[in-house]
Amino acid sequence: MTSIGGAASSGMIDWNLAVATATRFVRPGPEVSRDEARAVVAELRKHAKASEEHVRGFTRLGEAGTHDTPVLVVDRPGWVRANVAGFRELLKPLLDKMQERRGTSPGGAVLGAVGGKVTGVEVGMLLSFMSSRVLGQYETFAPASRDLPGAEEGGGRLLLVAPNIVHVERELEVDPHDFRLWVCLHEETHRTQFTAVPWLRDHLQGEIQSFLGETEMDPMTVLERIREAAQSLAGGRPEGERDEDGGRSLVELVQTPAQREILGRLTAVMSLLEGHADFVMDGVGPSVVPSVAEIREKFQQRRAKGASRLDLALRRLLGLDAKLRQYRDGERFVRAVVEEVGMDGFNRVWTSPNTLPTKAEIAAPGDWIARVHRTPES
Repeated sequence: MTSIGGAASSGMIDWNLAVATATRFVRPGPEVSRDEARAVVAELRKHAKASEEHVRGFTRLGEAGTHDTPVLVVDRPGWVRANVAGFRELLKPLLDKMQERRGTSPGGAVLGAVGGKVTGVEVGMLLSFMSSRVLGQYETFAPASRDLPGAEEGGGRLLLVAPNIVHVERELEVDPHDFRLWVCLHEETHRTQFTAVPWLRDHLQGEIQSFLGETEMDPMTVLERIREAAQSLAGGRPEGERDEDGGRSLVELVQTPAQREILGRLTAVMSLLEGHADFVMDGVGPSVVPSVAEIREKFQQRRAKGASRLDLALRRLLGLDAKLRQYRDGERFVRAVVEEVGMDGFNRVWTSPNTLPTKAEIAAPGDWIARVHRTPES
């Protein structure tokens, strides 16, 4: 296995062990023959290429073929490796800060004794859970490597998780060719957002780093929260036991006042990005995906109910229920703005960080229109 940890592997989280654990416990994908697997990979690559032209034509963002962001069709362990690389990049400032505090914090001695290996196992368990649920992902921050190529300028790559796509299309009993294209349209929209709007990646990374930089918690708290999530995944919590924190997510539990302000801005941006992708899927879909209405209805039902009570509980703990709201609220915002001022008017949202909607404006699109489209005399 390729080492991805370096010095970080001996610190707060043993990233190599996280990958090994996730790979060991990842659920097997659906049964397919070798020929079927090759056909799925080839079709996903073909749809990803076609989606670029569809999305850019519909959104009027950028020009097709003007970027070097690769499309990688991966299995579940491949998704794990790619995401660990991204997590390491984003979490490094936070983990360095916590490493410095380890010696003086109440939990420092305990965490020092167990080292990063226990934490690596816990992170690996969470990644194994997530790896079977993600259909696709635009990886914004992960650096390019020999095993995982990325765009030359600042990384970036589009991941399509083939076994998960096949699993869901079978579960929903939808046309597989239509479903694969539909998924590619969503993920290609994210790639278009970041490649056509050059400042967006640095802005989002800056906000996330600011959020992490404001974190005020001792290392023991981190270990407890990760273990709590892993125990939920493993069924280690007694049936009917309520969270002492009222079911709040890991993110909400570590917020300082400054973090709450940053999180509000991040929530608005993520709602915009996810809602825009859903809007584009629906907008492009009818012309290129014949069964889009059936796929959308069935997928929405699946997305809303989750796979099980355990899935719902872990989703809440990890804050993934907030992501579901982002799809819904963001899509409503985009649809309302486009209906009022057209696609070109909506695209003013990408002008600068100042034209991004606030969290309040996501819920009140008219306020964003009034702020961004008002004339200097008004």
